[in-house]
Amino acid sequence: MAAAFFNALADSSKAHGISAGTQPGKRVHPEVVEVMKEIGIDLSTAKPQRLTDELAAQAQLLITMGCGDQCPHVPGLQRDDWPLPDPKGKAPDEVRRIRDEIRTKIEDLLRKQDWQSK
Repeated sequence: MAAAFFNALADSSKAHGISAGTQPGKRVHPEVVEVMKEIGIDLSTAKPQRLTDELAAQAQLLITMGCGDQCPHVPGLQRDDWPLPDPKGKAPDEVRRIRDEIRTKIEDLLRKQDWQSK
């Protein structure tokens, strides 16, 4: 959800978001696909990928969501942690709440970094 919001709201000439996880599933959780579809973002073909040291090393900024010690450490890389609940198996209203919190955090991040789309 975070990378989808990031790429929908960011100025693509300044930044691009990539989604990866320390223990990625085989597909995006159906409850996430559904609540994102409600707001016009289609994640039905998105493919989860593993967060590797090599992938993290390409980043300017790493936003983690509660992965703790499993997250790669890249010296000099700016990092922030948003300890949000995993939406897997949650009721639609809870997934919507998580979705909306992620969107707010992405909007704040883009504003702070001056990466928002004009």
